[in-house]
Amino acid sequence: MPLHPQVSAVLEAMRAAGGPALEELTPDEARAVHRAAAERLGGPVEEVAASTDLDAGGVPVRIHRPRGTAATEPLGAVVYLHGGGWVTCDLETHDRLCRTLANRSGAAVVAVDYRRAPEHPFPAAVEDSVAALAWTRDHAAEIGIDPGRLAVAGDSAGGNLAAVVALRDRDAGAHPALRLQVLLLPITDAAMETASYSENAEGYYLTRAGMRWYWDHYLAGADPLHPDASPIRAESLAGLPPAYVLTAEYDPLRDEAEAYAHRLRAAGVPVASRRRAGMVHGFLRWPAAVDDAATALAEIGAAIRDALEPR
Repeated sequence: MPLHPQVSAVLEAMRAAGGPALEELTPDEARAVHRAAAERLGGPVEEVAASTDLDAGGVPVRIHRPRGTAATEPLGAVVYLHGGGWVTCDLETHDRLCRTLANRSGAAVVAVDYRRAPEHPFPAAVEDSVAALAWTRDHAAEIGIDPGRLAVAGDSAGGNLAAVVALRDRDAGAHPALRLQVLLLPITDAAMETASYSENAEGYYLTRAGMRWYWDHYLAGADPLHPDASPIRAESLAGLPPAYVLTAEYDPLRDEAEAYAHRLRAAGVPVASRRRAGMVHGFLRWPAAVDDAATALAEIGAAIRDALEPR
């Protein structure tokens, strides 16, 4: 379908505001742009039962417990890894999204403040994400979480990290196993060779040049095809937890994310995949302007709720 009119209006407003392209900014300048966009487009801050900042063994996390739940009630939990190309975003840019996800899913959301590039290039974000999941599982009783009802999730670069964490968790034989991996507009391959990279190279928020800027800052010379950077390059995807994969029609990352979903299915992993028509990369963080963001988050929350039901 054509680009959604609400998305078109957001993109037109961005163009009218002017300013350099992402690849012309320093990381700190790009971070300021993303923080401002989060305030402008993120919508209201939903109330939750509790929001607590903790040290997860050296990795800062923020735990949101959904409204209507008691502090002592053991909940399912989602370890959430924010997007932003491993460079620009943080707990604050994704605070609204994580609160909303907690309330829609009925699960606690453990938002991870992993180290960012270029100050801390690959694999620092991977190691922090793996450590945060391990800490959540090991300290579940202390933080009111049922360790048998865990999921990992993330958007964009966070979706990349979520996929890598699921692979690492499988390889480590972690127990209890993850119930679900939620990959939202995920980066899965550094090759940047798909048709959607050509079709959506410019004009749809995330650009091919912008994505190259992110990869260059993140990898800092590391092997782009290492499975911890490009999870689609993993030798086997068998034995991974069930997946929910979200893509957007006008996203350069669309095809690599859908290819990852295909490989998961081929490996025998249950997959629910959804392509949002007329949407662009990043739309999930624009609920103040794009109605489909709220709709998509409600669907994602329902999928998490179903996966984390007590058994």
